[in-house]
Amino acid sequence: MSMIWAVIRREYMQRVRSKWFIFATVAGPVLMAALIFVPVYFQARSESTDNELVVVDATERLSERVVPRLEEAGYSVRVERWSGSATERLSQQAIDGEFGGFVLLDGETLRTGTASLYTVSRPSSIRLVMMQSLINRSVLESALEVDGVDASGLLEGGELRVEPIDGEQAADSPANLVIGALGSLVLYMVILLWAVAVMRATLEEKTSRIAEIIVSAMKPWHLLLGKIVGVGAVGLTQMFVWGASVAAIVTFALPAIVAARPELAPLERVPELLPGPGTLAIFVAYFLFGFFIFSGMYAAVGAMCNSDEEVQQAQMPVIFLVIAPVLFLSAVVEDPTSTLSVGLSLFPFFSPILMWPRVVAGAAPVWQIALSFVLMFGAVLAVAWLAGRIYKVGMLMTGKRPTLPELARWVREA
Repeated sequence: MSMIWAVIRREYMQRVRSKWFIFATVAGPVLMAALIFVPVYFQARSESTDNELVVVDATERLSERVVPRLEEAGYSVRVERWSGSATERLSQQAIDGEFGGFVLLDGETLRTGTASLYTVSRPSSIRLVMMQSLINRSVLESALEVDGVDASGLLEGGELRVEPIDGEQAADSPANLVIGALGSLVLYMVILLWAVAVMRATLEEKTSRIAEIIVSAMKPWHLLLGKIVGVGAVGLTQMFVWGASVAAIVTFALPAIVAARPELAPLERVPELLPGPGTLAIFVAYFLFGFFIFSGMYAAVGAMCNSDEEVQQAQMPVIFLVIAPVLFLSAVVEDPTSTLSVGLSLFPFFSPILMWPRVVAGAAPVWQIALSFVLMFGAVLAVAWLAGRIYKVGMLMTGKRPTLPELARWVREA
């Protein structure tokens, strides 16, 4: 057991100390945060004077609705009555830098929602859309109020709630669909990345003859186990750092962004849409099962090859098993309760990638999740048995790549 822990420690420390790992794991989230904060910072600075607006209300009734919404969006607003010289006078004041611009609300605004924004510098697209939206809302409220209708409920927008007859609660909101699809792609990339790392390490040890020295001191099976667990721990470390970074951005960055850009206030709901601890634990479990399945297969590929050229050809069946679930991902996300989605997500080689979007969407009953774990556990045992036998013989074999009959003989005789 001490030898296995020595291999685990070596594989783990060797990778977490590498410059590539540090850059991808630590600098990656930093760059992501920079991509979020830097544009917001400079845009906020460039629009600091543009936050001062004048509302010219020729309708004498829209400003009481438009002004509070502009102030909620971060603008400093004052209202002026319409006069024939207002446009020319206010335009000159804006050019002189007294304020960023002015909005003209007139009869056409009441009829069609069309208003005029006079500004020295063009605002961002987000601000234009936000301003148009709040003006349209104010016009609709004003029109409905004339007819004695309470507009607040209508304009808030309703929702179509899905109430399953069998009592199972679905949660297939657009946010959950996005989280499911993105989570599956993350699982695909991370599993493939670290499973291939196991193959590369195996091939390197074999071609450099280091394996011959190591297996003289420990069983090949123990070497394979230590290598897979060590690399898997590296993958878990990377996922933990990324997850902590996302949590930090959501907890600390979003409030700062919304404070700087009030029109982005809907982003405050992002923390409510993220999966809870239980769902995240399921995500980690699918990563571990997927990694153990495919790392064992890739380790067998590395053990039976002697060069990178041979590896490129020998890994094609494994690559197919990794890529195939991604090809079906859109179908599963679109209809997570279909027979096709259920069947594919229960196939143990596809479960790590395809079951996650069904879990997030609330379309996977507990028994299906449990069954997928049982089937994946069986797949891990089968792959471990097969890969262990190929690894035991292949690490000490040199020459041409074995044929399928020779691989079968390795498995029987190992």
